[in-house]
Amino acid sequence: VAMGHKVTCVLLMVLMLTLSTLAGDQKESCEVAPSQRENCGFPGVTAEECEKKNCCFKAYPPGYPWCFHPLIPDNTTDRTDEEECAF
Repeated sequence: VAMGHKVTCVLLMVLMLTLSTLAGDQKESCEVAPSQRENCGFPGVTAEECEKKNCCFKAYPPGYPWCFHPLIPDNTTDRTDEEECAF
């Protein structure tokens, strides 16, 4: 029974890696409405510092984050939903 559990966990891990690879192929977009931007930087962040964090940088309009997370298509998996497999 323990061996079957290990095989199941390994297969689930392979499936999750495959899905995350497919999700990684999705095109991220910096075309995010200013009101929908999720801050990715800090006050005074430069475009270079922002892009090193794999975030988007647009220094306009005033009052909204300039460094923000890109928009990811809705059909990707959320890695926070993964379950732990205990051996």
